[in-house]
Amino acid sequence: MFNTNIETFRDEIMLVIRSFDCEEEEFTHYFSCSGGKFLNSIEFAGKFYDFEEEYKAENDIVFKRLAKRSVKLAFYKVLSKVKNIDLPWGALTGIRPTKLAYTEISSGVDFEKLFENMCVSQENTALVKKILEVQRGVYKKGGQDLYISLPFCPTKCEYCSFITAPIEKTRKYVDEYINCVVKELYSVKPLIKDLRSIYIGGGTPFVLENDKLTPIYVAVNDIFNGKAEFTVEAGRPDVFTEEKLKLAKEYGVGRICVNPQSFNDLTLEKIGRKHTAAQTLAAYENARKYGFDINIDLIAGLADETPKDFEYSLDKAISLNPANITVHTLSLKAGAKLKENTKKLNVAGISDMIAVSREKLTKAGYEPYYLYRQKYQAGGLENVGWAKAGKACVYNIDVMEEISDNIAVGANAISKRYFGDEDRIERYASPKDIPSYIAKTEEIIEKRLKLFE
Repeated sequence: MFNTNIETFRDEIMLVIRSFDCEEEEFTHYFSCSGGKFLNSIEFAGKFYDFEEEYKAENDIVFKRLAKRSVKLAFYKVLSKVKNIDLPWGALTGIRPTKLAYTEISSGVDFEKLFENMCVSQENTALVKKILEVQRGVYKKGGQDLYISLPFCPTKCEYCSFITAPIEKTRKYVDEYINCVVKELYSVKPLIKDLRSIYIGGGTPFVLENDKLTPIYVAVNDIFNGKAEFTVEAGRPDVFTEEKLKLAKEYGVGRICVNPQSFNDLTLEKIGRKHTAAQTLAAYENARKYGFDINIDLIAGLADETPKDFEYSLDKAISLNPANITVHTLSLKAGAKLKENTKKLNVAGISDMIAVSREKLTKAGYEPYYLYRQKYQAGGLENVGWAKAGKACVYNIDVMEEISDNIAVGANAISKRYFGDEDRIERYASPKDIPSYIAKTEEIIEKRLKLFE
C-alpha cells in the first residue's frame, strides 16, 4: 500500500518503488514546500526518513519538474539505503536521458551535476556525454522524418508488444492496407518541407512480396525524390530474398535492418523465431552485396541466456562489421506473450552482458549514438545504438531526441509535431488494429493534416 499527499507524482514514484521490487510493501509519504525548500517525509518498514532540499523556480513548469525530481530522489535514497542497492540510472525514470541532458544544457545547467545529484552512475553519465559528442553534426532541431508502418510478421516473438500478428492471419488485409498507406503518403506530400529521413518499419516489411512493396517504394520516390536517408527495417533473415534486396536498392533504399536478436539457435527457437543463425549470416552477406548500410539488433537477456551466450552473439555481430549494432536490454511490455506469465524480469548476469557490449563495441570502433530506456527493463538498464564513424542513423537520433516533426502513416503510427519555440510535442495516433485503420483512413488523413496545419 502506498499513501501520498501528492497524487500528481504517484506514477513517477511507483516507477522508483518498482525498480526495487517493493510494490507490495507499505509506504506513507508527505510532501510540502516552504521557504524555498522541498520537504519529503517517508515512512517505510517501521522507520521515518526526512529529506530537505532547496530549490529555485521561476515558473510553475520549472517548479513541478524540480518537485518531481525531489520526490523521486527521496524515495530512491530510502530504498537504496534499506536494500543496499545502487541502480545504474539512480532516480532517473524517464526513457530519454540524453534529451534530459540537452534540456539542462540549453538552460545553462551542467547536466553532469544533475545526474550526480540523481545518483546516476559515473559510467552512465559518461555514456550520455559521449552520445552527445557523437551526435554533433547530425543533431539538428527542426526538419521532418517520415515513418511508414507495415505491421506484418512471419510469427510473433514472445517479447514483442507491437500490433503485428502472424502474416497468415493478416494476409487478407494486405492489398487494401497497402492502398491505404499509398493514399496517406500522397496526402502528406504538402506537409514535406525539410525531409531528413524515411523509415519503413514493422513488423517485418520484407515478409511482404515485391508486388506489395513496390507501390510503397513508387510513392516514396514520386513524392520525396530520394533526398533523405532511406531505411527499411527488413527484419528477420528468413524472409530475405535476392529480389527484395534488388528492388530496395533500385528504389533508393540506403540502409536496411537485419534483426537476428541472437545468434544462438536454441534461443531463437525459444522466443518463437522460425529462422537460424546460419540464415542470418546468409541474409547479411546477400544484403552487403548491394552496398547497404546495415543495422543489426541484439537483445540481452533472452530466454535464459548466460553472459557467455550473449557474448557469442555479440562477437558474431561485430565480426560482420555492420554500420550499426543496437544492443537492447530485455523489457516486459504490455501485449507481449512474455508479460503474461512474468511479473518482473530477474535476468542473471544482465549487467555483465551490457558491460561487455560497451567494452567490445568500443574496442571494435563503434561509438554510442542514441539511447533510450523502457519502464520494465531488466536490471534497470537501457538500449543503446552503436555506429561506425559517420554511420549514425539520422532517423534514430531525431525520434529518440524528439527534435523534429515525425509524419507517420499506417496502423499504430504516431505522428508528432515538434514546436521548436516552445520545445514541446503534439501527437496524433492512428488506430492500432488493421481493420480499424483501413476503415478510418480518410479520417486519419484529415486529423493529421489538422495537426500540421
